[in-house]
Amino acid sequence: MSNGHPFPDLVGAATGVGSLPGTDAREAARTSTGALEHLPFLPELPARGPGADMIGRSAGLLVELFAQTEPSGWRFADRPGRDTRRAHSWLGEDLDALEEFTQDYRGALKVQAVGPWTLAASVELKHGEKALADPGACRDIAGSLTEGLRRHLADVRKRVPGAEVVLQLDEPLLPAVLAGEVKTASGFQRLRAVDRQIAEEALRELVRGLDAPVVVHCCSPRVPLPLLRRAGVAGVSVDFSLLTEREDDALGEAVEAGTVIFAGVVPSTDQALSDPAGSVQGVRTLWRRLGFAPELLGRRVLVTPTCGLAGASPSHARAALSLSVKAARSLVDNPE
Repeated sequence: MSNGHPFPDLVGAATGVGSLPGTDAREAARTSTGALEHLPFLPELPARGPGADMIGRSAGLLVELFAQTEPSGWRFADRPGRDTRRAHSWLGEDLDALEEFTQDYRGALKVQAVGPWTLAASVELKHGEKALADPGACRDIAGSLTEGLRRHLADVRKRVPGAEVVLQLDEPLLPAVLAGEVKTASGFQRLRAVDRQIAEEALRELVRGLDAPVVVHCCSPRVPLPLLRRAGVAGVSVDFSLLTEREDDALGEAVEAGTVIFAGVVPSTDQALSDPAGSVQGVRTLWRRLGFAPELLGRRVLVTPTCGLAGASPSHARAALSLSVKAARSLVDNPE
C-alpha cells in the first residue's frame, strides 16, 4: 500500500540517485534534464562543502530545528547560523537552475532528501550524543522533516508547474539503525537498535503526510523491504549488486504489491561501463527467477547508477546517466 499517490506510469525510464560532481548548479541541471527524458532529478552538489552535502541540505529543510557543523560533524543548534543559510542558498541556486532547464516540461521529476532515521543517526544533539539515542528527538526530527518537505514539494511544483513530483528519501543508515550498529558519538559503543515497529510507524507517518509518491533509496546490504512496503512507499531504490537470493521473496512481494524497483546497476565511480543489455542482465535473471511476466519488466523496474555520482568525473557521470537510459530501454525492447 502506498500513501495513495501511485508512482507515475513510466515505461523504460532511468534516473540518477541524486548527487553529481562539480560545483556548477546550471551545468548539473543541464546534465540531469538533458540526459533523463522521463525522470530528471534535482541535482545535489556536495563538492561545494557543508550545507551542500546530503545531511546539511536535509537539515536545512527542517522546520524550527537548526543544525551547524562542528569538528565532529553536524549538530543541532539553538538558532539558524551560517551553515543553515548556506544550505538554503545552495538549494535556492539549484532550484533556480532546475527551473531554467525545465521550462514547459511536463512529466515526472524527482527530488531527494535524507530520511528521518539516517538524519537522526547522523546529527548530534546539543550535548553531543547522536539524536538517534533520544526517542523524543527522533519524533521531533520526523515531524519537522515532514513539514519541511511539504514546503519544499510546494516550491518545486510552483517552479515547475508541469511536474509530477516524486520524492526520494535517502536512508542508507536504516539497516544499521534497525540492527543496533550505529556508533555512539564517542565511537566506542553502539546505540540500541530502534524497534522495527517504531521505525516503520515514523516512516508511515511521514509518507502519509506528503502529497507525492515516496521512494526510499538504501544503498546498503539488508534493505528492510517488507518494512518499507508496509510503510507505504511507492518504490525502493537499491544497489543491485548488494542483493542476494535471500531477498527474492521480499522483492517478489514488493513487486506484487505494486512497488516500483529502482535497480542501481551502472557503476557510480569511474570504471569501464558494459553495454546497455549487459548492465541489466542480472535484472532480467532475477525477474525470470521471480516468475513475473517479461512485459511487466520495463514498467516496474527503473534503471539508475548504483549510488550518487559525486565521486565520479563529469564525463563518467554523463556516461553513466546515458547508459542507464539505454539499459532501461533494453528492458522494454528485450525483456527476456
